[in-house]
Amino acid sequence: MKSLVKVLISVAATAFSFSANAQQQPMFTQYMFNGLALNPAYAGSHEALSTTAIARVQWVGLDGAPNTQSVSMHTPVPDKNIGIGLLFLRDKIGVTNQNSLFLSYAYKIKMRKSTLSFGLQGGFNDYSHNLNDLGIGDDNYLAGNIKSFKPNVGTGIYFNSERFYLGASLPLLFNSAKDDRVTSFIYSEIKRHYFVSAGYVFDLNRSLKFKPNLLIKAVEGAPVELDVNANLLINDVFWVGLSYRSFESIDVLLELQVSEQFRVGYSYDILTNDLGRVNSGSHELMLNYIFQYSKSRIVTPRYF
Repeated sequence: MKSLVKVLISVAATAFSFSANAQQQPMFTQYMFNGLALNPAYAGSHEALSTTAIARVQWVGLDGAPNTQSVSMHTPVPDKNIGIGLLFLRDKIGVTNQNSLFLSYAYKIKMRKSTLSFGLQGGFNDYSHNLNDLGIGDDNYLAGNIKSFKPNVGTGIYFNSERFYLGASLPLLFNSAKDDRVTSFIYSEIKRHYFVSAGYVFDLNRSLKFKPNLLIKAVEGAPVELDVNANLLINDVFWVGLSYRSFESIDVLLELQVSEQFRVGYSYDILTNDLGRVNSGSHELMLNYIFQYSKSRIVTPRYF
């Protein structure tokens, strides 16, 4: 019986490890307004210091579901073809907590009506797995608080004009894993994630614009995932959009440009897979504020 219990625990731990790996690069439905979370070359793409905060509550009603918060800041360096940025991210799934901090640097080649940026980032992911919260019991060998600290670097390229953007990135360059020497279970593992994103803004009439976005995500051991999005911009103030995330969800997005400097966004994900039967969807709130360096007006709205 004791051997059978250990086997069941092993299966559960393996499943938990796989789930944690799937969430090691937290994703956001409003990725098109939070570029630094995907690509370090995005740093400095706004005309002033831009700050974005996102809170995401995923799979509401399901115990141990992901809960993610992100704060990013980036700015161009005055009189330099340089952008710098900072990204802090906290992600909790099950008994695993992840805290990440990365600094970004982007070098910009300015063209007549567009900019090509090359970006680098460096920082760390700090993982904590509190196995005691699994509630298996005191006499098992899966107990304690297992921690791992993983420095990493990433890179990306980003091209943008007033109405178009195209980016490709590899946010975490180095693969790494941590396992228990006794059980050989992998508690945290980082695999390379590849992202390609693009978007364009079309004028439909004087008061209505149409902006499609595409995000392609690839990681070793998982199928390529597509995130296809379409937004309508009404009077340069109100955004309304729909997204389709392959294998996962259909999403509704709303955004309001409150002022030249402040915007707020909300999204709701409706799951289309079997997991949708045991939760009531995912919610995401986004706030963005751009600080003015001078009395000159900020370009409104920010499309990307």
